[in-house]
Amino acid sequence: MCDLDMSTRVNSARRQRGVSIIELMVGIVVALLIGLAAAGSASVFTASQRQGIGTGGAAVNTGSALSALKNDAAAAGLGFFGDSRFLCNQLNLSVNATVHSDGAAFSPVRITSSLAGDRIDVFYATQVAAGTNVLLNAASDGTSAELRSLLPVTGTQAVLLAPDTPGTPCVVRSVTTNTASTVDTRQLLTFGNAGRHNAAAFTVNAGYPDKGRVTLLGELRWSRYQLNGTSLTLERPLDGTSAVLVRDVIGFRAEYGIAGAAAGSTTLESWQPASGADFAALSSTALPRVRALRIGMVTRSPQREKPNGAGICEASTAKPQLFGTDVEPDVSDWRCYRYRTAVVVVPLRNLVMGVTP
Repeated sequence: MCDLDMSTRVNSARRQRGVSIIELMVGIVVALLIGLAAAGSASVFTASQRQGIGTGGAAVNTGSALSALKNDAAAAGLGFFGDSRFLCNQLNLSVNATVHSDGAAFSPVRITSSLAGDRIDVFYATQVAAGTNVLLNAASDGTSAELRSLLPVTGTQAVLLAPDTPGTPCVVRSVTTNTASTVDTRQLLTFGNAGRHNAAAFTVNAGYPDKGRVTLLGELRWSRYQLNGTSLTLERPLDGTSAVLVRDVIGFRAEYGIAGAAAGSTTLESWQPASGADFAALSSTALPRVRALRIGMVTRSPQREKPNGAGICEASTAKPQLFGTDVEPDVSDWRCYRYRTAVVVVPLRNLVMGVTP
């Protein structure tokens, strides 16, 4: 009986003794090591995740911007062709009292080159019916137009007045009054000063003779794509609005796809930058040869990557290229960043169809 009591007291004492100081210290050290390892892994994972999100987001933005640009540029020229020829080598264009073009040389698509990156301007009508035109029944001084055939104008839509043969500037006008034709009278369009494109005066306004052309534009759209620093922006000069499409862009270039110089040639044979006598301003001789645009963009990853153990960055080993030419990065430690090059080809169907017999 005494031995049993003694054994019980010994076991009870052992249970009450708890954890020794050495065991406690070992446990704390192990916990600290596990915590440090977990924190390091979490930091690496977070940095990797942030870099992946940044790279993926940049790729999505680039693809979306080029897709929108492609759709916009593909409409270039709608409303500016008729009878298998380009109607307007020069253009008078205003919005209210602001003159945007006073008889200046005009092309519905235009690339302007600069060291900072190219600029692309595209002009087009929003009405599908702009693919056809009607004849003036009498000479017009730009304040009204009497038509030989029905032009399906509604409301205050814009129209284009063009000479019978290219030479004097075309003019964009907004309809303020549309008098329908009758058995004895022709359809008459009036362009009062209250119209959006009617208020400004131009240096050259020679008028439009009988058999001049009138084209329904609906709404004239002018889109301009260019770099502002390292941001690709879309501007609407007629509305005074702009928006940033893609950030961290270090290269933006465009080229014309050109058909052969032989008469009747339709095959795209070469890519031509906006340089030289014919292509710097896209002369009336060169425009009929344009078949497409090639647009390229280089973006830099927003997240800088860490160098290796020797302190050397290995994210990129060579500078990015666009159309076979190096693009100069905007950072001195360019090897620590990744770069993405995207190129899109845009068939210019309105230019092609507009000069096709």
